[in-house]
Amino acid sequence: MNAAILSFPPATDASTPSDAWTPVCAVDDIVPNTGVCALVAGRHVAVFRVGEDQFYAIDNVDPKTGASVLSRGLIGSLGGRIVVASPLYKQHIELSSGECLESPAYSVQAHRVSVQGGQVRVALA
Repeated sequence: MNAAILSFPPATDASTPSDAWTPVCAVDDIVPNTGVCALVAGRHVAVFRVGEDQFYAIDNVDPKTGASVLSRGLIGSLGGRIVVASPLYKQHIELSSGECLESPAYSVQAHRVSVQGGQVRVALA
């Protein structure tokens, strides 16, 4: 991966201060089509790598149980949406928005992800 900055979802506000980004890990630390958990400003965040070069971040805490497990869920797609299935009750959460497809009450917060110099970084929403 080159030193270019990639942002997921694409940046809509270029004014995100550089100190808002928290380095999480190297790109190669996340196997494609899996997730990892990181503690960002005291918050459990699940960071997912979809394919070789798409990255997403959502809260890691399963809203139905309160367990910090979403990073262990299975990545897939439903109706053209990239989702993670919670490993506990299998509800599907869209990675780009944090929306729970079965029950919006179980939605989570989505966060911005960038890749710069081979490092994955997260900015909390």
